[in-house]
Amino acid sequence: MNCVDNLGKETMKNFLFAALLCGWNVVSSFADAAPKKPLLRWHAQSSFDLPTNKGTRVAIDPAEIVVYGRQSVPADLELISHFHNDHTQVDILSNPGKFKVLEGLKRAGNKVEWNLLDEKFRDVRVRTVGVYHDNAQGLEKGMNAVFIVEADGLRFVHLGDLGHLLTKEQVKEIGPVDVLMIPVGGVYTINGTDAKEIVAEIKPKKYILPMHYGTKVFDDVLPPDEFLEDQKKESVKRKNTNQLEIDPNFKPAEPEIVLLDWKQP
Repeated sequence: MNCVDNLGKETMKNFLFAALLCGWNVVSSFADAAPKKPLLRWHAQSSFDLPTNKGTRVAIDPAEIVVYGRQSVPADLELISHFHNDHTQVDILSNPGKFKVLEGLKRAGNKVEWNLLDEKFRDVRVRTVGVYHDNAQGLEKGMNAVFIVEADGLRFVHLGDLGHLLTKEQVKEIGPVDVLMIPVGGVYTINGTDAKEIVAEIKPKKYILPMHYGTKVFDDVLPPDEFLEDQKKESVKRKNTNQLEIDPNFKPAEPEIVLLDWKQP
C-alpha cells in the first residue's frame, strides 16, 4: 500500500465523518425547530397554570388548601374568576409583585359587577363572559366569570365556580373551545349531571379537565363520579401527574376526559 492509497482512505474517512456530522446537525435543527407542546398543570381545586411556548406564565384561581400543601408556582399573569378565598390566594405565587392580575369581577362601592375583559398580554389574549355562582342569578353565592384564554393557537376555557346551566347567548359568547376546565363537584358549583349537559353545549374539541371536586384528602365537595358515570371508558384518562401535555394535532372524534393528580411531580 503506498502513500496515495493512505491519503485516499484518510480523505474518505474525513468525508464520511463530515457527512455524518452534517446529517446530525440537520436532524438536530429540525428537532430544535419543532414546536413545543403546550402544557397545562392542575394544582387542586380550580387552580391551574399554563406556560406558553413563548414563556408567558398564566395562572388561574390560585388556592391554598391545607390538605393539598402549598402549591406554589410563578406567574406573569394571574386570572381570578371571583372573590371567594379558595380562588384568590395570590400569595402562593413564587414571584410576588412581578405579575399582572386580571379579575373577572370588579367592586363598585358595595356592589360586585362583572369585569368584562378582552385584553392582550404578550402572546396571550384573555376574554371573560359573565355568569353566576348559583342558579339564582347570584342571589345566593354571587357572580362568577368564565375566562377564555387564547395561547399557542389554542383556546382554553376555565368556567370558575359556575353554578348554573349556560344560556345559548353565553355559549355563543364563549365560542369554540379546545380545552375545557369545568367544575363537577356540586355543593358550591354545578354537579356532574349539569356538567355533562354543559359539555354537550360547549362541545370542546380536544380535552375536558374536571376540577373543583372531592379527592381522598378533601371532601368538602363531591368526587367526580357523577360526571364520569356513563362516559365511555376509552374517553377517560387518569394520570399520576398534575400536568397535561397538549398536542395541537390531536383531533379526537370525542374529547378526552383527563383527571389529573393534584400532586406536583
